[in-house]
Amino acid sequence: MKKFLLSISVAMFFGITSYAQETAAIPLPKVDQKYWQHESFEESGVYGVNTQKALQFLESKKRKPSQLIVGVLDSGVEITHPDLKDNIWTNTKEIAGNGIDDDKNGYIDDIHGWNFIGGKDGKNVDGDTLELTRLFVKYQDLFEKSTNATSNKTKFPKEFEEYQKIKAEFENKLAEAKQGAAQYGQMNEIFKVAFPALVKEWGERDLNEKNMISFKPTSKEAQQGMIIFGMVPKEAWEGKSMKDFLKEMTDEISGGAKYYKEQVEINLNTDLDPRPIVGDNYANKSEHIYGNNDVDGPDSTHGTHVSGIIAAKSGNGIGMDGIAGNGYVKIMSVRTVPNGDERDKDVANAIRYAADNGAKVLNMSFGKAYSPDKQIVWDAFKYAEKKGLLLIKAAGNDNINIDEEVHYPTVFDGNGAIVSKNVITVGANTMDNDNLKAGFSNFGKKSVDVFAPGNDIYSTVPNKEGEYKNESGTSMASPVVAGVAALVWAHYPKLTAIDIKQILLESVNKNPALTDISVTGGVVDAYKAVQLAEKMYVTKKLK
Repeated sequence: MKKFLLSISVAMFFGITSYAQETAAIPLPKVDQKYWQHESFEESGVYGVNTQKALQFLESKKRKPSQLIVGVLDSGVEITHPDLKDNIWTNTKEIAGNGIDDDKNGYIDDIHGWNFIGGKDGKNVDGDTLELTRLFVKYQDLFEKSTNATSNKTKFPKEFEEYQKIKAEFENKLAEAKQGAAQYGQMNEIFKVAFPALVKEWGERDLNEKNMISFKPTSKEAQQGMIIFGMVPKEAWEGKSMKDFLKEMTDEISGGAKYYKEQVEINLNTDLDPRPIVGDNYANKSEHIYGNNDVDGPDSTHGTHVSGIIAAKSGNGIGMDGIAGNGYVKIMSVRTVPNGDERDKDVANAIRYAADNGAKVLNMSFGKAYSPDKQIVWDAFKYAEKKGLLLIKAAGNDNINIDEEVHYPTVFDGNGAIVSKNVITVGANTMDNDNLKAGFSNFGKKSVDVFAPGNDIYSTVPNKEGEYKNESGTSMASPVVAGVAALVWAHYPKLTAIDIKQILLESVNKNPALTDISVTGGVVDAYKAVQLAEKMYVTKKLK
């Protein structure tokens, strides 16, 4: 599920709370914020992953990389993006466009991956409901709409108890979404008029306190814009132009309006069922041949951003550099996640597809509160473990302790036992060492393994001419770790997935703020990881 970060206090003007975790503006260290995930903690004091020193170490050891495939299970990937196109996986056993399953893997024309939320006719699922909504509909049919509703409450007491909890949660979420849609919609309409008027009258003035005090807007619209702007803390706009900052504010509010509108109309819509688009027998959980080969899909913003963090081309002078963007890592797009909650059947099949078609690392920047078919996902985890894959997944963005409130998919079964050992769960850190854990990031002494940069990460977004933007979330922290894993493993290919996991967890930069909220108490460090991998290679005599 997509979430936006409202980092300004303008919502207070309307007497409402932000719909996502708010983050206070903070003074940042003197580093290039577009590349901060690559920073060296020892040199800059910023908890980046030390990419350049890792590469220098590998060069000094004359380690040549082998090709490694990273499966990105996400909303899709724009494979034609100029900063990604050279680092996209191609299935050389398949002949593009001939309508034949040349490699006999069950998937026709899967040149760059597969789409499990599309149909044979080329149509695609864009928006889908939350798992909460799907469970509410299922139980409502059983306990309210069925002719046997009364007896079903006695016949299925556990399910009825769960329904009561789910119903309360669903109704609260829907009420909140409707209120949010109205409030943010109102703000959006005001901003669309007030801010352009303010920008026009402000002109080319520098944005500083002196000019703010002396500025006298003439139109009613510009006055309204100035009242709103006057409530924003100085730290939020300092160093920016009026035009750029007001665009940021407008984008935040329009994002909020869109988010809540989609919650009401799509994610919490009990009448919506887009699954017929896919055309599978959804009740058959063992079915795995369905979908289409459109690995981009209707909106690949999230997956494209994730992919850039892992493997945007390095050193080409445009955009940004991926953690492992030097050409040896290839992105396999496996479209799994709609605008809404991913379905367990699709997640399980996506993992199996990637495992069967050569991926070694999987990035899974998604998650949800309910997982009715969790067993098939666990079975897929075990399948990937047997095939030697390493799975990296996001911890989630609800600022909760996921030791206590489960965030799916999880590696722990109902008894707390570990289902598979090949998974790393990642929380997000910021550039601010006084507030190292990102305010939105989930945490857990048992359930979150490591932290990685995940706040204001600059990366690729869809636009064939090449576009980039900042995004925040554990969705961004997870691919940072996936990129580091790929960088290490490509240069030390004889290591196992479990070796790579051990290396990443044992080579973190520790910080007391993370000690009680994660397994390792630290942030991933690529330089220390390759040093440990080199040592392990020597010890195991794998040269």
